[in-house]
Amino acid sequence: MSITTQSGRPGALLGYGLGQGTRMAWYLGNYLATRSWFARIDPTEKRRPTLRGRLRGARIQAALSRGALALMARDAAHVRNGTYPMPADLRPRPAAVGEMAGYWRDLPRVALRRRLKQGQEPAVEPVPEEDGYPRYYLQNFHYQSGGWLTEESADLYDTQVEVLFGGLAQAMRRQGVVPVVEWLRARGSPDGPGFGAGVTLLDLATGTGAMLEAVGQAAPALDLQGLDLSRAYLDKAQRRLAGRDVTWHRAKAEAIPLPDGSVDLVTASYLFHELPKKIRAEVLAEVRRVLRPGGRLVLVDSLQLGDTPALDPVLRSFPEQFHEPYYADWIGADVPSLLAAAGFAVDAVDKAYLSKVFVGGKR
Repeated sequence: MSITTQSGRPGALLGYGLGQGTRMAWYLGNYLATRSWFARIDPTEKRRPTLRGRLRGARIQAALSRGALALMARDAAHVRNGTYPMPADLRPRPAAVGEMAGYWRDLPRVALRRRLKQGQEPAVEPVPEEDGYPRYYLQNFHYQSGGWLTEESADLYDTQVEVLFGGLAQAMRRQGVVPVVEWLRARGSPDGPGFGAGVTLLDLATGTGAMLEAVGQAAPALDLQGLDLSRAYLDKAQRRLAGRDVTWHRAKAEAIPLPDGSVDLVTASYLFHELPKKIRAEVLAEVRRVLRPGGRLVLVDSLQLGDTPALDPVLRSFPEQFHEPYYADWIGADVPSLLAAAGFAVDAVDKAYLSKVFVGGKR
């Protein structure tokens, strides 16, 4: 049975709506509760906005609502049309209750770091002795406990991100699966269990394996490889994809331990805004090196200034609120020029709610 037939069956839209609606209610409800909790403990959160501030807030909320609805409509259309099957994250997950409890237990520690601006300090003390941790990597991104270095952080990460984005983080990430599927179909890969056979995909900064899970569901026969510098996050990703044959690499994205021309596709989701400007160029050079001729890079990352003007204030305030030291540079970066300078033809640039998808072909 083809992927299209499976996904396009009657009731797919109903199933999607129920699953995504429940998911959003769960995570968005916890986001609103988090905001309320911060307002109680932090006096700066209680300031009454001016009229101008209220009007700006209304524009922001309207833009967020429009963007969320547009993303869900697009995501549902891809399920209906067979771009990818019904996402696994829309199924009921009893474990989500325990994960959310862990989120709330950790929140006071996050709040304290945020209040004290403790983001530049190493995420853990003492720093693990393994080689390969660059200084930029050891910071407390998002003021999260353990940075990228602990099992606790890996267990909390997906919940933290989904709360922040109201249950739509994985839906945004899935928009990076679309150009992968299009590339495979353009090369005649047949639908069904063999979709993606003979093609190697490397996911950079794979984290907990969310992108690998999504792309693996869409293309069951892809040869999947995941790279991350965090041993804890790689362990989490391996557990997540325990039923799938995946090759794992513990390494920096700017030093990929693979031969020249050894992979067909490279994905990177939410990596580049957390890299210093110089390192971004180094990563792109490595990606081009390991891609075969005609290979494709799919880069999913944050929205940028001017993409949705009403949301520009949100983007500008994000680095300070969540300790993203390289984000301010990212939101103003000319990414197509960066890709072109690294030897990529920019095939597509597409917005997806609070994210943006860049597609580059190796020249």
